[in-house]
Amino acid sequence: MSDTQDQEQAREKDGNTAYGHKPFKRSRSHFADRITADGRDGWPVEAGRYRLVVSRACPWASRALVSRRLLGLESALSLAVADPIQDDRSWRFTLDEGGKDPVLGIGYLSEAYDARERDYPGGVSVPAIVDVPTRALVTNDYQQITLDLATEWTALHRPGAPDLYPERLRAEIDEVMDGIYRDVNNGVYRAGFASEQAEYEAAYVDVFRRLDLVSERLAGQRYLVGDTITEADIRLFTTLVRFDAVYHGHFKCNRSKLAEDPVLWAYVRDLYQTAGFGDTVDFDHIKRHYYQVHTGINPTGIVPLGPDLSGWNTPHHREQLGGRPFGDGTPPGPVPPGEEVPASGRP
Repeated sequence: MSDTQDQEQAREKDGNTAYGHKPFKRSRSHFADRITADGRDGWPVEAGRYRLVVSRACPWASRALVSRRLLGLESALSLAVADPIQDDRSWRFTLDEGGKDPVLGIGYLSEAYDARERDYPGGVSVPAIVDVPTRALVTNDYQQITLDLATEWTALHRPGAPDLYPERLRAEIDEVMDGIYRDVNNGVYRAGFASEQAEYEAAYVDVFRRLDLVSERLAGQRYLVGDTITEADIRLFTTLVRFDAVYHGHFKCNRSKLAEDPVLWAYVRDLYQTAGFGDTVDFDHIKRHYYQVHTGINPTGIVPLGPDLSGWNTPHHREQLGGRPFGDGTPPGPVPPGEEVPASGRP
């Protein structure tokens, strides 16, 4: 969708109509510099220097939104939210007054890409972190950004910030995340953008095989790894929260709705109702982006009224499994003024 992947960008831009029978493949991030405590890539962690650019529609960008909230980095890493509807120049700041980001002074994220590398041939993607002084892109490496927020930005974490990537559990977290990425995070896209029946069916099988395995894993434990929220939960959440709204119908992942799996439905509601998760989710942005941008899949551009969102705030009873959401830490504070999800995007 919005993750630096040239092939996927082309499919969205061209209406998913002109790619022959080449299977969907997600390419690696082109700009993979890291912002680290020691600044070894030339980008040291520094409060106020960088701006995180996201779309609330994008699951890959939503990872960074959740991590930033949980770790309390709002004052250190400012936020720009792009319009969920793209034009031929991709992500744009038409939600801001005058159609320009008030900090970077640009109308399109592509301008930050151009400032970093003129005539870059790939897609313009979120999440992206931009260097405010130069207005140039630093990184669009969606896989690494959240890991670095958790491990390299620790000096700027809020008091009581959770350890989202505990060293003693990293091998297990990485293993769990690998399967979820391959079959769920990316699997729904392989199904949705498939151009042959066999390609679609293989992706469909992978999606639900993995969801069944995850459901079995979560039947007896509150979180994916250990007894606290980790990076693995964030990565699963951002796909699950979109599942019934867009992936079930729009991407034809329709064996069953998430709400029909008692374990996964309770698990995702538990996270949604946890500070830092649901308060970053905008269902209006999600639905309008998928159904209006993917014209090859949905040529009419009609955005469905459903599904009913009222269930998201109903009791989940997952606390009966124990677990401590933030470990020895505390929940994040209120959403900063100006970053609240509008009422149109909430249940």
